[in-house]
Amino acid sequence: MSDLRGMWVDGVEGTLVPADDRGLQYGDGLFETILVRNGVPRFLDLHLGRLERGLARLAIPFPDDSLLRADIARALDRAPPLAILKLIVTRGTAERRGYAPSAGSPARRIVSLWSAAPVTGVGQGVALGVAQLRLPEPSAFAGLKHLNRLENVMAAAEELASPAFESLLLSTNGHVVSGVACNCFLVRSGELLTPPVDRVGVAGVMRHVVLREAARLGIPAREQVFTLEDVFRADAMFITNARIGVVPVQRVREHLFGMSDIAQRLRDAIELLDA
Repeated sequence: MSDLRGMWVDGVEGTLVPADDRGLQYGDGLFETILVRNGVPRFLDLHLGRLERGLARLAIPFPDDSLLRADIARALDRAPPLAILKLIVTRGTAERRGYAPSAGSPARRIVSLWSAAPVTGVGQGVALGVAQLRLPEPSAFAGLKHLNRLENVMAAAEELASPAFESLLLSTNGHVVSGVACNCFLVRSGELLTPPVDRVGVAGVMRHVVLREAARLGIPAREQVFTLEDVFRADAMFITNARIGVVPVQRVREHLFGMSDIAQRLRDAIELLDA
């Protein structure tokens, strides 16, 4: 049974995405996944800011802000206490065959709302695997939440045979990039380390919030390239995304971590925020 509460294509409910849409044809677009609590979309302005910056990099016109926010308002009218709001913007209808985009084509907005269940049983930490699939480094689209997620799909397919909560993704250079659907942080000697996203990976909104709130709490934090061996030498680890917030890691493969008060302080502080 679907947990879809509603979908609007260019502001019209019940409209199907055309078969010639470039997002469908080529993955030509971006998306945002936003947690909604009691009708309030968390960190909405951060998500919209990332969407706008990403569309500018792809030379896709940002949709009219009033139209996009009207789409969001329609969806929120149907929001249960906990929901997921998904925003997709594609380059729109392909006016000709082939990869080359047409100049001046209007972007297409796809907004959907899904009911969600609370994330439970993660307070004492989760287990992570390590995906066999490797991400190419560098990527021309580093940082972007683009629609070409086939690598993540195949890495997630590996998890179906594993009891792990998530899997770490490594690059072809052997660097830790992220989880399949999350960013990751190490705690080492009281300092937070997270992989940079200028060569590969996604610049997650919750990742941004963690770095922002760490600065407010006086917790030193910085970007650093690291390997799986560096992970095993860390004092603690946690993962983040818009859906789960901050979740401590108990184990990566057979390596066990201790619990970090830093992760708990960040989780407690961020749980109180919506912006």
